[in-house]
Amino acid sequence: MTGLLHIGLILFSFVVVFDSEPTHAGPDREGESHEKSRLVHMTSHWAFQLANNSLTFSRADRFCRGQFSSLATLEQSEDQEGVFELLWHTKHNLPIWVRDPSKAGSSAVPLSKQYAQFSALNFPKESCEGFARLNMSFPTMSSVSVCVRVQWNAEWTEVSTIFSYAAPIFTNEFQLRGQVDVQGRILLALIIHGKHLPYKASFPNDGAWHHICVTWLRISGHWAIYVDGDRKDMGSGTDSPRNIYGDGIFILGQDQDSFGGNFTEPFFGNITDLNVWNISLETRHVQALNACSPMTPEVLFSWNLADLSNHPTVKEVQVLLYCPAVNQQMELHDCRTLRGWSSQQLPLLSWTDCSDPLLFICRSRRERYLKMKQITDSQLSGPTDFMNHLMKLSNKTQAVLVQQPSGLSSLAEASALLDISAQALEDTQLEGLEQADMVSIIQLLSLAADVPAQPGTEATNYSRDVAQELSRHFISVADRIIGEDNALKWQAIKEVVNGPMDVVKSIDRMVTCLIPRLMVETDHLIIHRPNIKVEVQQQMLQEGSRGFSFCGPETEKNSKLDCISVPRQKIQTLHDNGFVKLTLVNTWYGSLWPLFNLEENITMVPTVTDGSQRYLGTVLGSSVISTTVMGDNQPVSTAVRFQLQHRVQNPTGTVYDPVCAFWDFDLTPEAGGWWNTKGCDVVSKQIGYTVCSCNHTTNFALLLQVYEAQRSPENEKALQVLTFVSCGVSLCGLLFTFILFIAVGIPKSDRTTVHKNLIVALGIAELLLMCSDWASANEAACFVVTALLHLFFMASFSWMLVEGLLLWSKVVTVNISEDRRMTLYYIIGWGLPVLIVGITLTVSVDKYKADDHCWLNVKNDTIWAFVGPVVFVLAVNTVVLCRVVMVTVSSARRRAKMLSPSSASKLQIFDLTWAVTRPVLILLPVLGLTWLCGLLVHLSVVLAYIFITLNALQGLYIFLVYALYNSEVRNAIKRIKEKRKALSFTNCSQPTSFLPSQRAPMTSWGRIPPTPSSPETSETSGPASSTNTSLVIKNESFRKESFVSFSLKPVSENQVVRLTGFKPSGC
Repeated sequence: MTGLLHIGLILFSFVVVFDSEPTHAGPDREGESHEKSRLVHMTSHWAFQLANNSLTFSRADRFCRGQFSSLATLEQSEDQEGVFELLWHTKHNLPIWVRDPSKAGSSAVPLSKQYAQFSALNFPKESCEGFARLNMSFPTMSSVSVCVRVQWNAEWTEVSTIFSYAAPIFTNEFQLRGQVDVQGRILLALIIHGKHLPYKASFPNDGAWHHICVTWLRISGHWAIYVDGDRKDMGSGTDSPRNIYGDGIFILGQDQDSFGGNFTEPFFGNITDLNVWNISLETRHVQALNACSPMTPEVLFSWNLADLSNHPTVKEVQVLLYCPAVNQQMELHDCRTLRGWSSQQLPLLSWTDCSDPLLFICRSRRERYLKMKQITDSQLSGPTDFMNHLMKLSNKTQAVLVQQPSGLSSLAEASALLDISAQALEDTQLEGLEQADMVSIIQLLSLAADVPAQPGTEATNYSRDVAQELSRHFISVADRIIGEDNALKWQAIKEVVNGPMDVVKSIDRMVTCLIPRLMVETDHLIIHRPNIKVEVQQQMLQEGSRGFSFCGPETEKNSKLDCISVPRQKIQTLHDNGFVKLTLVNTWYGSLWPLFNLEENITMVPTVTDGSQRYLGTVLGSSVISTTVMGDNQPVSTAVRFQLQHRVQNPTGTVYDPVCAFWDFDLTPEAGGWWNTKGCDVVSKQIGYTVCSCNHTTNFALLLQVYEAQRSPENEKALQVLTFVSCGVSLCGLLFTFILFIAVGIPKSDRTTVHKNLIVALGIAELLLMCSDWASANEAACFVVTALLHLFFMASFSWMLVEGLLLWSKVVTVNISEDRRMTLYYIIGWGLPVLIVGITLTVSVDKYKADDHCWLNVKNDTIWAFVGPVVFVLAVNTVVLCRVVMVTVSSARRRAKMLSPSSASKLQIFDLTWAVTRPVLILLPVLGLTWLCGLLVHLSVVLAYIFITLNALQGLYIFLVYALYNSEVRNAIKRIKEKRKALSFTNCSQPTSFLPSQRAPMTSWGRIPPTPSSPETSETSGPASSTNTSLVIKNESFRKESFVSFSLKPVSENQVVRLTGFKPSGC
């Protein structure tokens, strides 16, 4: 049993790599523990583990990743201290591998960064005479390497010469030629010193670009042919072990049956990036050159069209080639190593061939290492049910697996191990998995995903069936451990494993690496398990190629599927950029969202709301769906569109707001990445699902921002009705006020002009607000209404600011003329709002309007184009109001001092109170200070009612304060009434002469004594010497019983009195 237990440990935990000697069961266990502790050094934050196995740099990096750690770096002082102490205690020899932190991350980069433009030569099929000659003289060469990129014409099937080098004394000195075989492949062969080597190296005749390198070394006679960075053929020995003759002619696209001529085997297609060296390149050099990494040492010829002489039929063209080294700065020669320490104990770094086996140190967080050690120790106490079943099934593969304790060396080996793991998981489904089992399986998946990418795993050694079998077993194992029933176990191992996205990353890596083998004889592949669905699609690009789409599995409960697609326009763009073959890898994960703890909020900035909701947190609320686009077997980043269902149900009283996001593995790499929203936008929100678009390819999901509803539906409806009714009342008040200002003829002044402009702006804004609900049904109309609402509400606040400035000018002496002042006011009141709205529309026209109503979008920075100026206006007007109150209080105190001492105290309190209250009541509506309540509406629904009431009734308030109870308006109305009364009395009267006339009847004059009670008597009473005569005149033209009484006071004896009476209209 103990021996079988060690097989399980070797398979999954790989603890044996950290042992200086092979582990044994029994009494040596204590010695083993001491040896392991000697290979580990811990600091306050990190644990450094020295691996007692020498591996190449790539294998060392993969091994540390499989241990949930990374290769140590020496950038921080704590890292240097940890590595130094560990090496000093273990007495191990240097150098060791260390990681270069400046190396680019793993995220996909845009097309413009992945691909570089090259100048190429086109050899058309219409002419067999095309060629290009290098304008240089070659020396005698004891070794040579030639690398070139070719795009073969897929319609040509005859023998073609890619390049030929002929010397004056020997024509077939060095030549590369190709021909199409019956399987449609391009076979390559070298001619060295006239010896024709066999056609063995090949690449598919797919019309794509391929990088070809040939090398030769005289001292060993060794030669090799590389295609796309892989060595396809090699050999040694030639008939004449001599140097290649110098002073030859190098020709592209033709052979040379004679020196510099007699061309018979033309090449048709495109050629670029030809480089010649007088050294024999190594594999690592060729791989770096395939990625466009430059290599300058010993170069004889570097690609430059100016150094070529072309036949007239050969034309220059521009092409795009895949160049990851352009963005990633790939290291051509070596990888970083630590070779020693300086006298100040500073690290001395150097570079070593990446293929050399060296020791290395893995670094992990201290807490992670201790948890991992705890899990490893628990394995030693006794096997779990899963491990028991695994060991029973692993006997048939025991010999193979123990030979490679540091990893898996072949696809067949990885497939066999995954197969027995899937069987063990099936057998122990009822018992479930322990923490150690989960960690071991995740390690296995990580190592298995790296097998196809390991050097030396030639595609010819593995059939399509083996690759498909490996992928099926891989997906089966992954499906088991990301099932919803393992949610609690994922939480238990979160200190060791970054999370379920580690499994997603392993699946992406495995499928992408296996594509060349999986799609050998098919263009469509589907692997479907309950929680995972993988689909690989492939097509040759042509004009008018269709778009790609992929959907998760259909279910009876959900009518809307989880889908992702690449738009047809993006496919066409790839075709226009020169891509020939397109492959899409799509994956759906249906059970990841329960594995993320709902109690732990995802850190995100909450969406701005109108106060009706309170932000609680953000959770993963959908399946995860991904797509990887491969153009000519190289990754390409392009825009995608996806639709995902909402998987989380809304509890009572909560609201979810979806956010489109993707998992960014390079965001906090130590934690395995985190959710990011950059480049992703919501296209539409529907009941139960959301449609998104992103400008790149990766793993996507919906994050749901959770809000607690602060208002009930009844309150929301009541607030809407209250807003509409109050706006109607306010609009009427503003209209009546404006009519009064125009009709009563108030004397023109800057104050009344400002009032009128404020009334116009606020009235139009409230009218638009009342109509906004009807406009929301039409997208274009709603956009226009939103822009107009923004404009006129901004204008309203701008004129409120002008009201404050005008009031300030009355309080504080301002040396500015009224005309200049009004010009400034108009610029602020109308010019500033137009400028703000125009800039906002220009900058964010696509995100200007909210999704579900006609107003600014509160989920981005657009809302600040309104909130920012409003806050500024309110702040300024608050200062103005405080200043006015201070002046009013000061005046009230001065008046109080003028009163008698007995009543001063009582009246002073009243005056001071009124001095504070009166300006506040009068100035609140025009200064807009009631909008300060809007900052507090999220605290209580009562404040929402107060806010809507105060601001919606602003127009009525203005009517009452500035029209109905305005003394200036009332005086103007009084003057109008008096004038109208005088005019009606004057313009509508008929004059009557009281002198004798033939046309007028006789007027009877009577003299009556004055009555003591008569008001006229009392009013005209004077000294006793005065003689008062009261006359009562009766005119027959007047109405019956109409009399006019006069009091006459004679001045002289001969006084002539002429009296005129008026007959009122209608009398």
